[in-house]
Amino acid sequence: MKISREIKTAILVLGAIALLIWGYSFIKGTNMFDNSTKYYVEYDNVEGLTTSSNVTINGLIVGKVSKIEINPQSGKLVVEILMTNPLKISKESVATIYSPGFIGGKNISIDPIFGNTNYAESKDFLKGAIQLDMTEKLAGEIAPLQKKLVDVLENANAMLGNVNTLLDDKMQADLKGAIAQLNGTLAGANSLIANSSPKLDKTLTNLNTMSGNFSALSSDLNKLDIQATFAKLDSSLANVNSILADIQAGKGTVGLMLKDEQVYKNLDGATKELEQLMRDLKENPKRYVHFSLFGKKATPYQESGAEGKTEAKK
Repeated sequence: MKISREIKTAILVLGAIALLIWGYSFIKGTNMFDNSTKYYVEYDNVEGLTTSSNVTINGLIVGKVSKIEINPQSGKLVVEILMTNPLKISKESVATIYSPGFIGGKNISIDPIFGNTNYAESKDFLKGAIQLDMTEKLAGEIAPLQKKLVDVLENANAMLGNVNTLLDDKMQADLKGAIAQLNGTLAGANSLIANSSPKLDKTLTNLNTMSGNFSALSSDLNKLDIQATFAKLDSSLANVNSILADIQAGKGTVGLMLKDEQVYKNLDGATKELEQLMRDLKENPKRYVHFSLFGKKATPYQESGAEGKTEAKK
C-alpha cells in the first residue's frame, strides 16, 4: 500500500508537535511518558524555587520539581515532586527548601528517615520546611538590631532636645566658664607634673635601689639554712626546759635555794651576820686594823659602854 505524500506530511507534523510537547514538558520537569512516583509538599513561601529545581537526598539528585500551584482554600503553595530515582521514603520524611549556594535558585532536600518502614505512597503529602540562606539569616538578625538602633537614636534625639531646652543662655555661659576654669586647672596640673618630674624620677630610682636591696636580702635569706637554725633553736629550748625542770625539781644549787627552806634560812642568816660585821667594822675600825708610823705598839682596844672591862692585848 502506497502512502500518499499528504499522509506522510501529516504524520511528520503530528510527530513534530508531539516531540515539541514532550520537550517542553521535559524542560518544565514533567515527563509525559514517565510513571515515576510523585509526592506533594505544602509551603508558605517558595521564593527562589522553580519547576525543574533539583530534589536531593544527602546531596544525590533523586527527582525534580514538576509543578507549583496555589491551594485556593488555604492559600499555601503546593509543590509537586517527581521522583526519577525509585527510592522508598518514610511518610514522616521532611522536604526542606534550601539554597545550594550564594548564587542560583533553591532546591529541595528530603530527609528520608532511614529505618522507618512506614513508606509513603505515590501522591502522598510530605512535611515541608524552609532553611534560611546566609542572606536571609543576616536579614533576620539585622532587623531587630535596626529596630533597637532606631529606638536608641530616637531616645538620643529626645535627650538632646531636653538638654537644649535646659541649657539657656546663662547656663551656657556658666558652662563655658566652668570649661575655661577646667582648662586652667589642667594646665596647672601639667605644669606641676613637669616640675615634679625630676623628683619623681629620683624617687623611682630610689625605689629601684630599694627593690634591688630587698632582692639581695631575699637571696641571702634563701641561702641560709633555716631548717638547721630552727633545729638548733629547738635543741637550745629543750636544754632550757631541762634546766628549768631540774630547778623545779630542787636539783642543783639554784634548785636547792628555791626548794630547800633550810638553805634559804642559812643564806639569810649568813647575810645578816655579814651585815653586822660590816657595820661593826665601820663603827670600830680599831678592833680590826692597827697602824703606827714609829713602830709603837698599838694601844689595846677598850670596849665602850657599861660592860667595858680591862684592856685586851693582841
